Amino acid sequence: MADLVMPVATRSTWREQAPLYLAGAAAATSVVSIAGSEILLALAFVAVLAARDKWRWPPVVWPVALWMGWTLVSLAASGHARGGLPQVRKFYVYLMLFVVYSTLRSLKDVRILVISWAAGAGLSSLWGFGQFIHKYLTTPRYFYYAYENERITGFVDHWMTFSSLIMLALMMLGALLLFSRERKWFWWLTAAATVISVALLLAHTRSMWLGAAAGAVWLLWFKKRWLVIAVPVLAAIVLLVNPFEVRERTLAALRPQPGVLDASAHRSTLRRAGWEMIKAHPLVGVGPEQVGPQFMDYLPADIPRPIPSEWYYQHLHNIYFHFAAERGLPALAALLWVFGQSLLDFSRALRRLQSGSEARWILHGAIAAIIAILVSGWGEVNVGHSQVLEMFLAVIACGYIAVDVSRSDLQKAGR
Repeated sequence: MADLVMPVATRSTWREQAPLYLAGAAAATSVVSIAGSEILLALAFVAVLAARDKWRWPPVVWPVALWMGWTLVSLAASGHARGGLPQVRKFYVYLMLFVVYSTLRSLKDVRILVISWAAGAGLSSLWGFGQFIHKYLTTPRYFYYAYENERITGFVDHWMTFSSLIMLALMMLGALLLFSRERKWFWWLTAAATVISVALLLAHTRSMWLGAAAGAVWLLWFKKRWLVIAVPVLAAIVLLVNPFEVRERTLAALRPQPGVLDASAHRSTLRRAGWEMIKAHPLVGVGPEQVGPQFMDYLPADIPRPIPSEWYYQHLHNIYFHFAAERGLPALAALLWVFGQSLLDFSRALRRLQSGSEARWILHGAIAAIIAILVSGWGEVNVGHSQVLEMFLAVIACGYIAVDVSRSDLQKAGR
């Protein structure tokens, strides 16, 4: 099977090698450090320009361009252009998609990247274990109530960011373990997957639990369909054994507990306020960075005032309501176009590939990651965080590298 997307000259000088190494490092560090990743991304971009490599455009370039363009339209219409500039600066993050797609060319490159994500996510998870133990030892009697407001974060700044990143790493790592024929480091990677899974459980982020479960269903269904049964069985066992008070966290969504923030009512109220924003401004939204400042103006009249001080409403904890409310329905359509086209392209490539193709694990992993983001996005603005967005864009780029490999294989096979 061809390993390369296209014939390329052997990289022999530092100028030819630098773009690959810097782009790979930028993508790899996205799971542990936003500052390190963005610095490396800038260096990778400069290296690509200096090497005069051919700039490659993934098929999702048009919906990404529409997303950016409509963000600018929303910003101009909002009357709060200065306040929305952080979202314009975030356009820089999208370089990750193009830099990774332009420099990583082989399945081996992608495999090294995914192993790097596994290592980074595993180490971040181990750091999270230490945080969990410290929190438990300092508040053993009222641990559950104290922990919900200060959960483990690993190497990053927030438990939702941490959970989103390790969820993406787990999807790609799970696909590698299930579908790759290369068994080198299999047990080490299995150990990393176990550590990451436990850390995701410890983080008490229910939206990411659901996202990871949905992505796992995809992977297990295409490995052996009967394995899908393992997902509900494992969930039932975890609830029964109740490690780390997972059962309390799960049931709190259905039966809020006294003294604990009612997350269900919180999320419902945010969605209702978002819907009011969408109805009032369906085309351009209230403007980038304006959901929080204008939230009280759109809060439904039947919601008791004052709202709990613990309720965070600078964003709507839902990618569908938030981006439609913030930037308008066309912006949401552009975002869904990115997801939808990627899923369609990766699924078509899977159907073309032979069962033994090594590109299959990358495509399965990318699809599982998209599913995980879409499902968890109902409870959190996961791709609204630059660090999560960087890693997700790198995953999409890896998927399109596998698509190109599949086309190269078919051409060589004369199909």
